[in-house]
Amino acid sequence: MASLTIRNIPEEAKRRFRQRAAAHGRSMEEEARQLILDAAARNDNASRKSMGEMLYEMSRPGIELPIPPRTPARIPDVE
Repeated sequence: MASLTIRNIPEEAKRRFRQRAAAHGRSMEEEARQLILDAAARNDNASRKSMGEMLYEMSRPGIELPIPPRTPARIPDVE
């Protein structure tokens, strides 16, 4: 099985993580493994919106989008 080493963890973060692991009755390694597995098992795609949903929400009243100033049309130079 693979092994993972995490270096340069701030002491405060390490202390809080150790307390969290102890509160769950697990070692720090077991706590980290459980957090990773929980995150992988969660369906993160369910919270994502489709492009159509985002455009619909942007078009609903209450959202003010800036309207760029209009400029006169450019007349091409013909030689």
